[in-house]
Order: sequence, then C-alpha cells, then structure tokens
Amino acid sequence: MSFDPRTPPVQSRLPQVGTTIFTVMSALAQQHGAVNLGQGFPDFQGDPALLDAVNRAMREGHNQYPPMAGVPALREAIAGKIAAIHGHHYDPGSEITVTAGATQAILTAVLALVQPGDEVVVLEPCYDSYEPSITLAGARTVRVPLDPQSLHVDFDRLAAALTPRTRLLIINTPHNPSGMVWTEDERAQLRDLLRPTDILVLSDEVYEHMVFEGRPHASVSGDPELAARSIVVSSFGKTFHVTGWKVGYVAAPAPLMAEFRKVHQFNVFTVNTPMQHGLAAYLADPAPYRDLPAFYQRKRDLFRQGLATTRFQLLPCEGTYFQCVDYSAISDLGDAAFCQWLIEHAGVAAIPLSAFYAEPPKRPLIRFCFAKQDETLTRALARLQAL
Repeated sequence: MSFDPRTPPVQSRLPQVGTTIFTVMSALAQQHGAVNLGQGFPDFQGDPALLDAVNRAMREGHNQYPPMAGVPALREAIAGKIAAIHGHHYDPGSEITVTAGATQAILTAVLALVQPGDEVVVLEPCYDSYEPSITLAGARTVRVPLDPQSLHVDFDRLAAALTPRTRLLIINTPHNPSGMVWTEDERAQLRDLLRPTDILVLSDEVYEHMVFEGRPHASVSGDPELAARSIVVSSFGKTFHVTGWKVGYVAAPAPLMAEFRKVHQFNVFTVNTPMQHGLAAYLADPAPYRDLPAFYQRKRDLFRQGLATTRFQLLPCEGTYFQCVDYSAISDLGDAAFCQWLIEHAGVAAIPLSAFYAEPPKRPLIRFCFAKQDETLTRALARLQAL
C-alpha cells in the first residue's frame, strides 16, 4: 500500500495577506518592459565612498557577529546625528539599536510594546506593513483617515479614535504615500493630545532627510515629551540609496528600548557587521544627508515640471521621493486596473493608492517614485505626456 505525500493544513496568521502590490507591479513592469516608477527604490548607486568604507571593513576582518544592539561606533554616530539635528541626546548604549531595515524595526516594536486585545491607531493611507504587524501581535487596528484634501492629520478624528484600550499610535513623517510632512505645530498638537494618556508612539521617519522648500523635519525626537513616549524608526537604505542593504535603526528611551531588544534578539539578533562599520565611518561627514533635500528636490521639480504638461493632476509633494497624481482626466478605471493599463499601454509603472487603505476613498489617485536617474524620469515623462 502506498500513500501520497500530504502537507498538513495550516491556519494562517495573516489570512488576508497576499503578494504585495509592489511585487505585483514590479513584475508587470518587467514583463512589459515598462519604466518602473512604482516600487520605492533608486535606480542609481550609492556613494562610492560608502561602498569603499564597507569593502574596507570586510577586508579589515569585520565579518563576525557584532553586538546584538549594533556596532558601538555606529550607535554613537546615530546618537550624535540626532543630537546635532534635533537636540535630543539618546544614550548609544541603552537607547539606540541597529535593525535589519525599517520593516523589521516596526514589527519588532509592535510585538514588544503591544499586548493581545490592545488597540493600535494608524493614520490612513499608511504603509502596508503596519496592519500585519498589529495583527501578529494580537491587537486591533484602528484606522483614522487623513484629511482627504490636504492629507494632513485631522486631530479631531484622531482624538475621537483614542480609547482606554489604545496602546500605540503609529505616525509617519515625511509620509508615504502622500508626500505630506508634519509641521512643528502639528507635532505640538500631538504632544498636547497625548499628554494625559499613557499611549506610546511609533514614529516612522525613514524619509527624514527628504523634506523640501526648507521645511524642518518635525521629528518626535525634537519634542522632549513626545520623545519620552516614542520609538523612532529610520533607514540608512533610504537615506544613502542602498535599500538592498536593509539596515535601519531605532531610538527610544531606555525602558522602551529594553523591551524592544528582548524581541529583537530573537527576531534577527543582530545586523550584518561590515555594513555597520562602513556606515559608522561614512557618518563622520554629515554632508551626504544634509545635502539630500536639495538632491531630491531637484528630481521632484524635474518630474513635476514634466507632469504639468500631462493630463494628470498633481498633488503637493512636501517630502519623500513620491509624487501622487489624480488621473480622473485620463480614465474612469479603478486605481489598480488603471495602473495595470498604464503599464500595458503607456509603459510606465505606478502604485495604486488603494494599496495603502482598508477602504480607499473614491478619489482616483496613484503614486510615482522619482528616486530615479534623470534619463529614467525623462523617458517616463515622454510616455506619460503621450496619453
């Protein structure tokens, strides 16, 4: 008697989750030879000086496990950068941890700080990893829409969403996908709103150095009250054009960081060593991240000037390397179907904004990424101008 091999059934922890829209659109773009302005990564290389620093670290023998929380020199450099920009002093030993990118940092923070049955408030539209992280923690996601016109925070709706069960609020500035940037006044409103509560804040600040027109980046680190209740997440991959390295960091007061590290050590334990040494050496010069706003503002302006001659309606872009547009003058398709049509008929890939919502609004919006070489943007614009 023979038996066919059988895989036992598994009850999914994330039954609603499938392949991400970023993977789907990138695969379609490759299939049709489209210019990929969908997934948010550059098509140019990082600074050769940074690559040399990592290569040097490897050849100098920095190839074994580093400390669980990260290479001390890198944690010191991160603390120094935050202090210089925002005036808040995090202790490198107990309040900075290097992570395997921002997505790992977000999941780890949620698992460390949230209990089953807690509520976690997110501001919608929001990055697609937030809700799965909350679900895995056994908590409930409470979605608060941003203002549908300005895409800034509606503080009345936010206040109404907070309950005694609210444990964590996730914010994101500069904001993906909208390009909105929190103001210092909005940060103060958040501080005042949360003052009488024990609600924690997870502040996703991976685009911290992509803020335009001289606007400041209103990090929660810059407000002592908010810093005391917040975990701040950032990304070297975004800042230094090396998204595939998957190296980020978190900064938080010691009691929160102690809980974060309990999960981190059994999640990834630690992060690749030579990249950390290379980044520590590279951070000695602040020019690369201080010059980043001007670098991306020039690309934003090039892209927006070209889009102004199309039938797309431009939304404001205050930060990040994303530009959202309204396509209602071109098509009445839903946004996912329009993005597929755009790949097949115009040869340009974008991301539908519905991917960032549980229940998307009616407004037909898509997101382009302009973290591309000028020739890539010019080629895409020529195709979009022909629509």
